Amino acid sequence: MRGALVFLAVFVLVLVATLAYSDMPPGRQIYNALNIPTTEQQVIGIPATTLVVAVFNGVIYGVIVWLIYSLAERARKPKPQAQQPQSP
Repeated sequence: MRGALVFLAVFVLVLVATLAYSDMPPGRQIYNALNIPTTEQQVIGIPATTLVVAVFNGVIYGVIVWLIYSLAERARKPKPQAQQPQSP
């Protein structure tokens, strides 16, 4: 559950950062590689191209940070010790 919150927090932060600076990698490179034509359409006052790039960046950086968080959590948990059989 905490991993989902980490992903969501990073997604929103990167989304807002990309809306402020739309050339932030790798979203723009992915958008250009897909050969999607640039449009002047606006969605809630934001250019659609910038919004798509921001979502790409949010998902990519969110997954990266979530993966790092998950691996760190797994490494931090103590491994359960197997109980030794007791002889009578």
